[in-house]
Amino acid sequence: MDLTQKQIENYKKAGQIAKQIKALARKITKPGTKISDIAEQLEAKIIELGGDIAFPVNISIDDLTAHYTPTLDEETLASGLIKIDIGVSVNGFVADTAITLDLTNNNEHKAIIKATEDALNAAIELVKKNKHKTKLGEIGKVIQQTISDAGFSPIRNLSGHSLDENIVHAGITIPNYDNGNENEIGKGAFAIEPFATYGVGLIYEGPPSNDYALIKQGQVRDPNARKILKWIIENKQTLPFSSRELEKEFGSTTRLALSRLVQAGIVKSYASFIEKSHKPSTQYENTILIYDNTVEVTTE
Repeated sequence: MDLTQKQIENYKKAGQIAKQIKALARKITKPGTKISDIAEQLEAKIIELGGDIAFPVNISIDDLTAHYTPTLDEETLASGLIKIDIGVSVNGFVADTAITLDLTNNNEHKAIIKATEDALNAAIELVKKNKHKTKLGEIGKVIQQTISDAGFSPIRNLSGHSLDENIVHAGITIPNYDNGNENEIGKGAFAIEPFATYGVGLIYEGPPSNDYALIKQGQVRDPNARKILKWIIENKQTLPFSSRELEKEFGSTTRLALSRLVQAGIVKSYASFIEKSHKPSTQYENTILIYDNTVEVTTE
């Protein structure tokens, strides 16, 4: 998809904000800090810098690989191998980026973090070389090879993705292993997103992640649910949101009202992703734009 100049400007502005949020995440994520406090600080900074929250800040520890955001009153403390996934929207155009930090006393996860970051950089270099002609399977191949050569396993059933207006996961999937896909990546906005693990390299869906998204319009009887639905439509459209955001807005009635929206099939509740062999996992991610004869990383 060819990008307009205005879209490029919005994507780049979102990326500039995301870079600052990523730097703040590195600064404030310390062992023993409540992950709910980390998420709240990062999301508040997104708003302060002129962006919108494209999806809740996801904070996942050890074998909890991705797609988890803390509740407002959560007491979980930062520890271990911690992934922080950040989404910033500017006028609906998204920057999606993630880092992994080692909070162990002896920095025991240094090698797997380096392998994952190296895999991301190798994939981006491949796209810079071949631009929109880059084959999707070739991106997966270089990610798989980089991680495997370092002695770890890529997580094969998680992937990168294309981005679109008010859509974080658009139509194109960017694999993290060589799946033989000969299709070219094309032009547009994309998130390249390697995951690695000490384990078998597969995830399964775990308990609810506290991430939600509107999937259709509908009617509900509960007046609190109607208020929340109106807020979602006005403030989020199709972008994901958290129970935290709603609880700050609507208080103690939120959870019951939200459950009724889920039961009615109006709102989707996302599951968390857990590594199948319960081994710690990593995540690194950057957003790239492919347009004209250019490949630009917006989030580094």
